[in-house]
Amino acid sequence: MPERKGILVALAGQQNAGKSTLFNLLTGARQHVANYPGVTVDKKQGRYSDREGVVYTVDLPGTYSLSPFSMEERVAREFLLGERPDVVVDVLDAANLHRALHLTVQLSEMQQNLVLALNMMDVAARSGLQVDADRLAARTGLPVVSTVGNRGKGRGDLRRAVRSAAGQRGPSPLRVDYGPLEAAIQELERQLSSWPGLEELPLRWLALGLLQGDTEAVRLLRQHMGREAARGLQASAGRHIQVFEAQEGVDTGDHITRCRDEAIRGLLTEVIRSQREGRPTLTQRVDRIVLNRWIAPAFLVLTVFLIYQISIVWGYELTNHTWPLLAGLREWVAGLLPDAGFLVDPYTRSLGLWLVDSANTLLNYVPIFLILFALIALIEDSGYMARIAFILDKILHRFGLHGQSTLPLILGGVFAGGCAVPGVMATKGIPDQRARMATILTVPFMNCLAKVPLYTLLLGIFFPGEKTLMMFYISTMTLVFALLVSRLLTTTVLRGQETSPFIMELPRYHLPTITGVLRRAFDRTGQYIRKVGTVVLAVAVVVFVLLHFPGLPKAQQAEFAARAEAAVERFENALQGNAYAAAATGANLVPLMNYYTDYNRAKLNAAGAEGSRRVAERFQTRNPDFYPLVKPPPGDRDARKAWRELRVLARERKSLRREMREQRIVQSVLGSIGRGLEPITRFAGFDWKINVALLSSFAARESSVATLGVLFQPDEDGNATLEERMGEETRAGGATALLAVSMILFFALYPPCLATTLMVKVQTDSYRWMVFSIVFPTALGLTVASLVYSIGTAVGATGLQAMSAVYWGAVILLLLVGLLVRPPQPTPLRPTGERNHRRRLPFMGGA
Repeated sequence: MPERKGILVALAGQQNAGKSTLFNLLTGARQHVANYPGVTVDKKQGRYSDREGVVYTVDLPGTYSLSPFSMEERVAREFLLGERPDVVVDVLDAANLHRALHLTVQLSEMQQNLVLALNMMDVAARSGLQVDADRLAARTGLPVVSTVGNRGKGRGDLRRAVRSAAGQRGPSPLRVDYGPLEAAIQELERQLSSWPGLEELPLRWLALGLLQGDTEAVRLLRQHMGREAARGLQASAGRHIQVFEAQEGVDTGDHITRCRDEAIRGLLTEVIRSQREGRPTLTQRVDRIVLNRWIAPAFLVLTVFLIYQISIVWGYELTNHTWPLLAGLREWVAGLLPDAGFLVDPYTRSLGLWLVDSANTLLNYVPIFLILFALIALIEDSGYMARIAFILDKILHRFGLHGQSTLPLILGGVFAGGCAVPGVMATKGIPDQRARMATILTVPFMNCLAKVPLYTLLLGIFFPGEKTLMMFYISTMTLVFALLVSRLLTTTVLRGQETSPFIMELPRYHLPTITGVLRRAFDRTGQYIRKVGTVVLAVAVVVFVLLHFPGLPKAQQAEFAARAEAAVERFENALQGNAYAAAATGANLVPLMNYYTDYNRAKLNAAGAEGSRRVAERFQTRNPDFYPLVKPPPGDRDARKAWRELRVLARERKSLRREMREQRIVQSVLGSIGRGLEPITRFAGFDWKINVALLSSFAARESSVATLGVLFQPDEDGNATLEERMGEETRAGGATALLAVSMILFFALYPPCLATTLMVKVQTDSYRWMVFSIVFPTALGLTVASLVYSIGTAVGATGLQAMSAVYWGAVILLLLVGLLVRPPQPTPLRPTGERNHRRRLPFMGGA
């Protein structure tokens, strides 16, 4: 936090209590809010002003407790202890108050200056619960404000309560009596109070931490007292624990949890009244269906299928309407750039059109992403996203993952449209270290947003009639691969990592709002467009340079120039004595050639007779002298002869320019690298163009399609889509759907992009794991792609047959591993002192 003149307020609370919504309400920020736990994986900062000054506001990660196991808990604890905010707003879910107050008790023991925000009061009312905020305030001795964050209710009252509480820091009135353990707590408090420098720390919390083996409490003591003194206090706490457990016959940690629970039950007496005692809620009735052990898997698969069918299969039809607009944009940009030469264009024109082609190739998929993001937002806001985590928990556990691995996998793109960077970042909340590492290394296998264009491109070229089935294979296959790879990693290189139990909350179902769904769909699509305008275009510039350097040798340049001169000479000789010779030769030749290609391209893109008429009027106005040469008037023999000769010269020019482009790319730096990899990648069917595209995608996944879009460049007089251009050229070269399957499999297992690789380094704090995240998927992807392509070619399999064989083979292997092979055994947490404490789950009961 920056140096502040106002007050500092922290928002704390359990996951899915509406913290982020209240943060938006207080500060006006547009932070992403969704109806599933774990959205806030780091603290967010904002500010607002009232009559007395500035209020700096921090949204802490949602956490069920303040034990130091997950990254969320550590971030929240370190901030509360280090920054000592003036006020902590404890956001409580009014419909789950019993569970929520466990965190309140821990915040109180940490001597935080609390204001209770009783949020989701409307949800509690719909659930048949009456919550008396005044009685809760009287019982806890803390200020209580009723709020409905998503409707903007309670903001003024909450701001006033925060300002009023800011100057009233003191001992917390909320105190739990731990019965026979109180003597030990007070003795440890007395010992702690005798040490200078500990006055600012919560001594009762430290004492409880010592009795629970809290590593953070021990770390603080070592920091302030020194290692030897802290070890002495640990030994004293250990003796108290032995005496207590011998006398009471109960674990110390279990006793502390039970005392807190009993205190909360007594505190809530007459605070909550239920009007629907014994009657199931709407959420419970729906969950009986969607969480049924037999129906749940089928419903989940149907959900995934519908997402892909609606967004990618049906949504792809919208690209027929967007491509003419993007083609028109290219025409407009081309008109602003320097004119093309006969053989070689100015670099400004070449680079400008290169960038436009790179961007257009990806922007053409914007309609697909709008639909895709809207559907994902519907699932998030409804509350079904958390059910997916619940359904998959047992499956994930059998393959070495964790229930909380679900959110990172979803963010990474289980449904497609995600991104591996936030997916890897979200692993901070996984307390199980082994599952966390496995999740980090398998999140990049998901169908992130940037992979979808290549899949869509290949399906459009090679599987126009089987898109639905192929997209189903792709959408579920990546998760199958991720589970198998996770199991392989957790039983080999990750075998010795620590494990922890799974905690998950199922939120109530909500009816998504049209505004919220559309806002997130447009926001996420906007992020995609911004990425195209930054990372992808930056990569395109680098690729452009690498594909143009060092250029053609002088001997080849001279050869192409001689062939061009011969073609021009033949054209001029043919027009001798023609009435239009002056307009078509000499200095007019190159402008005429550009005029001719522009006219033909415009006619191809014209819609109907009216469109053709407008094109004719525009070009006739643009240059009346050239127009008869591209549209000969009836009966004008000279014009018709000139048009025929011009058409021949245009074909020769196109052929020469294409040959020059091919030779320049082949001899370029990137082309040389692509050709150098062909001996290895040829078993997967990849030629140097595909190698170049895959290399460029390491910087950004979208660059694969953008690079293919410019490697298979449109001719000057055409504006065909990349599917048409690439399909025509690859099929002419003998490519089949089997190559597309090989590319899809390799791309599904390909190493993470550069940004994700750097995030792997940040999350693991290890260059070794960063390198592993590159090398291992590369070897795996190339091996799988090579085997499928080589075997498929040998047996004469079609692309669909090969994909079906790989998919069902992987599914069968998944079932064998999951059902017959013993899952990875847990590795207990290592001792931090004299005792080895297991994690205890917080109370998960309802109100």
